[in-house]
Amino acid sequence: MKVIIAEKPSVAREIAKVFGAVNKKDGYIEGKGYTFTWAFGHLLQLAAPQEYGYYGWNVQNLPMLPSKFKLSIRKVKSKEGMIDDPSVKKQLDIIKGLFDEATEIIVATDAGREGELIFRYIYYYLKCKKPFKRLWISSQTDEAIKEGFRNLKPGTDYDTLFNSAHCRSQSDWLVGMNATQALSLSSGNRAVLSLGRVQTPTLAMICSRYLENKNFVPQIYYQVAIQPDKDGQAFRAISAENYKTKEEAQAVLDKVEDVAAGFPAGGHILSVEAKPRKEPPPLLHDLSSLQQEANKRKGFTADQTLGILQNLYESKLVTYPRTGSRYIGDDVFAEVPALIEKLKEHPDFGKQATFLVGQKLNKRSVNAKKVTDHHAVLTTGVEPYQLSKDHQAVYDMVAGRMLEAFHQECIKEITKIVVQSGSKFTASGTVIGSAGWRAVFNEPDEEKKDEENAALPKVIQGENLPVINKALLEKQTKPKPLYNEASLLKALETAGKEIDDEELRYAMKDSGLGTPATRASIIETLIKRTYITREKKNLVPTETGLNVYNVVKDQKIAQAELTGTWEKRLEEIRSGASINEFQEEIKAYTRNITQELLKVGIPKKVVAEPVAK
Repeated sequence: MKVIIAEKPSVAREIAKVFGAVNKKDGYIEGKGYTFTWAFGHLLQLAAPQEYGYYGWNVQNLPMLPSKFKLSIRKVKSKEGMIDDPSVKKQLDIIKGLFDEATEIIVATDAGREGELIFRYIYYYLKCKKPFKRLWISSQTDEAIKEGFRNLKPGTDYDTLFNSAHCRSQSDWLVGMNATQALSLSSGNRAVLSLGRVQTPTLAMICSRYLENKNFVPQIYYQVAIQPDKDGQAFRAISAENYKTKEEAQAVLDKVEDVAAGFPAGGHILSVEAKPRKEPPPLLHDLSSLQQEANKRKGFTADQTLGILQNLYESKLVTYPRTGSRYIGDDVFAEVPALIEKLKEHPDFGKQATFLVGQKLNKRSVNAKKVTDHHAVLTTGVEPYQLSKDHQAVYDMVAGRMLEAFHQECIKEITKIVVQSGSKFTASGTVIGSAGWRAVFNEPDEEKKDEENAALPKVIQGENLPVINKALLEKQTKPKPLYNEASLLKALETAGKEIDDEELRYAMKDSGLGTPATRASIIETLIKRTYITREKKNLVPTETGLNVYNVVKDQKIAQAELTGTWEKRLEEIRSGASINEFQEEIKAYTRNITQELLKVGIPKKVVAEPVAK
């Protein structure tokens, strides 16, 4: 009997359906010589401190550094306190019985770090010794599943993936358990003050931006604007310099040779520069970039987008959602024309899909070397049917981006005019000659939002134009905006470094905070801890969050770049780097931060859960 284990019942049912297995049992499905069973996500977790002999919350226990980690059944609350989840115990017993009888075990949990961890923890907890094979697919379509089963991989091929996941799990336990107890005990007010390896530097980023914004003192500055006129088409030009005082700006304004002062042609065109510019299409979506777009367009939370995308994946409509890659390989690119063909009837994108059929496709997103475990998110060619409004919106973001990514470049002409009228003034404008990829969503160019002119007239260097209007403008500097989920996700990719170039930002993804698959849960954890809250679209710290931040902001645990380097190390372990070196480094770090936090205290009482002794 071949036993196939999936990550959740719905996925097991879909795979069973492909095989024609319909005999439903308690905790599994069987038929055609196969048995299909499942987990419910993480059935097992690293054991709590008391299972290693660390009873109660006691300074003498810290730091807690188990010589060997144990696995424990997922817990639920009951009248007696936290107990082993009965449904998990039952399912583990079913899986053990099936594994004992199996002639072959096939792993069909999600093909990624967490999916591997879910299976391996079950496998090791049940002390199973049988060899297993791995199903590795990027799509849940029937054909992808069949192709995956024709190309099963030895389970040992994914040992380094498990090593990376297990090291991540251990480091989160060591840092989270020790730091939380150390700070909570040192506060002296019987409050649980949760800290974490990724959670705390993320909180620090949100608090730092909030305080910077709140304490920002705007600086007043002045500009002068003029309106030259070319054959009845007026345009606006702004002083080349900003002025600190109103008097300086007024002096410039007074020197403008305008019509009202009797100058029929007071604007002399010093230069006209018109540069063509080719704007490449955006890269395909990974999970993080899609979450950012969904937050900007629809106000969806990162967690909401992930949930919808996971549903679309399990409905066979899109490829694997928890990917960190924005590229595809040449093998997948060969399938793209057929996927575009399927979008010809799409109510919004059909025209652009039809245009692309038979065209030479842009290959900016095609680079096999930049594809890690999974390629970028694509549609599968399966036609969506009666999707909810939110599901349709996310599906359309995937489909629309796919068309954009393989579309032609956008051709622009960027014009800059310098006008002399007492002082120098500049006018700029952008004209799109060929929309290319921008025609898919047909949205305004972000770069044009700050431009003073919708269009500029044709002017010639050396000619003189009348200045029909002039004005003194009072402006003020603005603070950096508060983080919303889109901007926070973008910042987490680069451990807080502000990088707009999407390829450079992508190159830093292995040094970011968390992974595309975990960043949504980090935000939700901070909200659950009442450290931050959502105010409209913004993420704002609570009093508790600010109190914690004020205590830890100068400690290592709040340093985003340090935590980012660990993510890079975990990726290196995935590629075969030393596990022991990383583990020793984390233990040394844990000793260090535990001592740091035991020496600090909370300056004022905070609202939090009582410490469970």
